Amino acid sequence: MARFTAFLLTLTAADVFGQKLPDTYFRLLEAGVGKIEARLAEFPEPSLAAIESTPGWRHFPYAILAPAVLYSKAHPANRRYRNAGDLQLAIRIGDLLAAESEKGTFEPRLDSDWDTYMWLEALRLLGPAAGDERAARWRREIEKNIAPYEEPARERLDFPWYNSPYIGTSPNHYALWAANLYLGGRMFGKPAWVELGRRILRRFALEEQTADGYWGEHSRSGPTTGYNHLTLSALGVYYEHSQDREVLPALRRATDFHRHYTFLDGTAVDVINDRNRYWGPSAWGHFAFTPFPEGRGFAAFLAGRFKPESLGVDQIGRLAQNAIYYHEGPAAPAPQQQAAYSHRMTIPAGIRKTGPWQVAMSGIVDTKAINSRFYLDRQGAVSIFHERLGLIVTGANSKRQPEVASFSERLPGETVTIPLSSRLKMESGEDRLSVAFNTFFADLYFPVPSPEKVEMRVVITGRGRPADDPRFNLQLCLRAGKDLETGGGRRENLGKDGLRLDGRSLGGVIRHNGWTLEFDQEASLTWPVYPHNPYTDSPETDVAKAVGVLSVPLRLTPKPGRYVRPGDQSMRFVLSTGKAGWQ
Repeated sequence: MARFTAFLLTLTAADVFGQKLPDTYFRLLEAGVGKIEARLAEFPEPSLAAIESTPGWRHFPYAILAPAVLYSKAHPANRRYRNAGDLQLAIRIGDLLAAESEKGTFEPRLDSDWDTYMWLEALRLLGPAAGDERAARWRREIEKNIAPYEEPARERLDFPWYNSPYIGTSPNHYALWAANLYLGGRMFGKPAWVELGRRILRRFALEEQTADGYWGEHSRSGPTTGYNHLTLSALGVYYEHSQDREVLPALRRATDFHRHYTFLDGTAVDVINDRNRYWGPSAWGHFAFTPFPEGRGFAAFLAGRFKPESLGVDQIGRLAQNAIYYHEGPAAPAPQQQAAYSHRMTIPAGIRKTGPWQVAMSGIVDTKAINSRFYLDRQGAVSIFHERLGLIVTGANSKRQPEVASFSERLPGETVTIPLSSRLKMESGEDRLSVAFNTFFADLYFPVPSPEKVEMRVVITGRGRPADDPRFNLQLCLRAGKDLETGGGRRENLGKDGLRLDGRSLGGVIRHNGWTLEFDQEASLTWPVYPHNPYTDSPETDVAKAVGVLSVPLRLTPKPGRYVRPGDQSMRFVLSTGKAGWQ
């Protein structure tokens, strides 16, 4: 523990942000090893069940790769190369994994395929240093954990698509099975495993990936941003060991996707994601970006988001993987570090950065009803991020929650929140997102932001007979413990207690956490609203994940002989960085 504490005293956030790669990876791994040693010291007789019982320590087998990399990776920035203490730590962890596997307690843990890779990679790196007897034991248990992937991987080989409605698991898992089979087959002399892994991963690269650089988990209609990192890392492992240059274009497309659809704090853009509302800066697969200068700059940007004192064991393991396979060379700045950038996908989704602002837009039209708790309804239209204040408006999706959908309409027997059709036009002066529903369509206009504010105009065109209670909703990222002030003179300290403010109370203005939202419509605000958690199949319970919902009723006015009614309603929202000193 003393070794870890002393290291943290010398490594500041500025050091991490200022270092180049792979130097930063090695410094983070040193801090990670200190944390791992301290964790093991808490248990006289450690077991995976005990170690993993605390948040942040799930997937403890990831811990083996950090000391294995520090011991084995020769690099001028790795000051721990051939350090005996790191070798002994890696051996201690590997022996623990072997003992758990022999008892049958390793594989039943959720996502053990991720853990098996780490153990396999550590064995490859340590080589003779592990000792013949130990290496034979580890190999026996690793093979035992990879072998069960072979049959299910083979039977899915020629399925129509590698998406969950066909393969019955997530595409990222199928890719990771294939990577384990490929690398394990190479290491253990199993050509059938090598060929099976090769065929699956080549298909991920040559057929399954969309032109926009993602692998959709449920369908190809839109990305599952966080898990895309996982699939990419599997393909990256295949490339590193095969040098199959036919997969390089897939790595390039994935690099372009991720470097554009990442917020300024390193988190994944939420509005385009159909699995997760939240995804922190990812440590997965940086190395797969780095055959390209743009990818090296983006990897450095992501690496700078990790702080030694807050590393989780899963991050430590994946940062170690990045250190193994990092490609050195010239680096181009990440888009997030540029004054402005914009990107539009072939599907109706895009993002624009102007100064301190990022505006992400989604008109993705996907399956209307997915009978799975893990896939969210694509009902969000816009997210707005500020470099200092963070995410202010979130378009993150949810499930069975029309109250947080960007638009909703109540029809006989159902409430519709997913658009039927959409179009996105991105031009230098103004972006326009259009989404159509049964009884109206909406045009969302985004003029170029100024440094101090971003504006959104929403124009509603009615169609036919109006639905019941049509609405436009904005999910606001409100923070418990902070004050909220309104134009109607209300000031509330937000907590867990419910709060509902009507139009008179709001007075067309909300101020909170350094920003001000002005709007010209009668609206109500509800706090806290807890979105759907796909992993528990229930609403979130942590108030830190709650949102405030600003809800505006749509005024759809039927007119005789006018089936389509342009300009039924026009709304204006202005988000600015608020008054100085606001807390």
